[in-house]
Order: sequence, then structure tokens, then C-alpha cells
Amino acid sequence: MQCRFVKLMIVMLAVVFCSCKRNATSNGREVFKGLYSFGPEIKSFKNCDDTHEYWVADSSAQLELQYSQMNFEKPYEPVYVEVEGEKIPSGNDGQGSEYDSTLVVRKVLKITKEIPQDLCN
Repeated sequence: MQCRFVKLMIVMLAVVFCSCKRNATSNGREVFKGLYSFGPEIKSFKNCDDTHEYWVADSSAQLELQYSQMNFEKPYEPVYVEVEGEKIPSGNDGQGSEYDSTLVVRKVLKITKEIPQDLCN
């Protein structure tokens, strides 16, 4: 009886562990939370979770648009964003090649000038 209970607990823990992939969405994309900066030469994202910095490719066509509609006096002002996307290796040539990875943004969930200090320091 105890052996059956232990096996059941192991199976239940495995199911819970596998179903709790961190920051995953139902479509398999990951949710990234961090600081986005945009300007003539820079499209960068600094992840709040691990402080890595990524080049940004905006396949949603919404991130750059929403950023530009915030009417900053000068470029490169950071904003807090939550986006769905995926990380891919950066290319060896061209824009973004100095970054190890590129964040491909598929969907903008949130963009705000208010940077939450408890999430991103």
C-alpha cells in the first residue's frame, strides 16, 4: 500500500513539474519581462530575470510602434515591457551581431514608462 502511494506521489509531482514551465504561454512562446530601449542604432531588451541584454527583432510590428507613440524627447529611453517571444542566436554580421542572442517579439502584452522597481533594478 505504501509503495503504491509513493509511486502515485512521484507521478503527481512529475506532472506538476512538467506543466509548470516557467513563463510559458499556451502557444509555446515564453513571456519576457524587462526594459526595452529603442533608437536609430539600438533595439535592446534587458531581461529582469537574469539581467542579460538581447538585440530585439520586432516581428509583431507593434513594439516599435507603441514605443514611438510614447513621444519621448530623446531616443533610447527605457520602458518596461512584457512580451511573448523567443530567443534565437544572433547573426555574425549586421545589426545585433554584438549581442549573443536576439529576442524575437511575437506579441506585446504590456508597455509602460513606469518601471516596477521590485521587478527590474
